[in-house]
Amino acid sequence: MNEKKIIPITTEYIKLGQFLKVTGTISSGSDAKFFLSENKILVNGETENRRGKKLYKNYTVEINGTIFEIG
Repeated sequence: MNEKKIIPITTEYIKLGQFLKVTGTISSGSDAKFFLSENKILVNGETENRRGKKLYKNYTVEINGTIFEIG
């Protein structure tokens, strides 16, 4: 089983595009749209492709087999 990586946030939420940048998955925000169109991202177990999707604390995000939890 994959270990969860905790990504702390200090705001109420973080948008998926920003989250991808914070985790180092993409190098710039402009890469988000392309990345989301080419990769399967699961937010709380459901496929998500909107870079503006708001992610709140305790959400889980799976990117290419790596599981992140927003803390």
